Amino acid sequence: MSTDQQANKGHGGFSRWMQHKMNARMNRKVRSGKGTFMGMDVLILHTVGRRSGTPRQTPISWFADGDDNGWLLVASGGKNGHPDWHLNLMGHPEQATVELPGEEPRAVAPRVLAGEERARAWDAITAAQPRYGKYQAKSDHEYAVVRLSPR
Repeated sequence: MSTDQQANKGHGGFSRWMQHKMNARMNRKVRSGKGTFMGMDVLILHTVGRRSGTPRQTPISWFADGDDNGWLLVASGGKNGHPDWHLNLMGHPEQATVELPGEEPRAVAPRVLAGEERARAWDAITAAQPRYGKYQAKSDHEYAVVRLSPR
């Protein structure tokens, strides 16, 4: 196997272990009422594995969506274009919940934004966190913007 093939093979055991440890630490932080990381607000997204059916809890940065208590998420990263949390969320949208700092989980309805609606949301996101614009510029696919609405 070439070096390029090894690099594209996926996450190694140590990397996966480290990610689980960091996610668990961030989840504890959010549950204690301290939901920020690197200057961004963080919530815990509860999903169900699209193939396994296993409950998942992913800490993820979010952006306010106007005055109607919605949340915007950016599906950046992922080896095949979208991160696992996004695939799980869209695979079982009826089971999605969010947990805000110090609060109980609440049911949400996810919707991927498109067209002008996505453009407006993307402008707001990159104004708040320019790093997302830099990440997007280095990617070969457009990041999905997901709006979570209370159910």
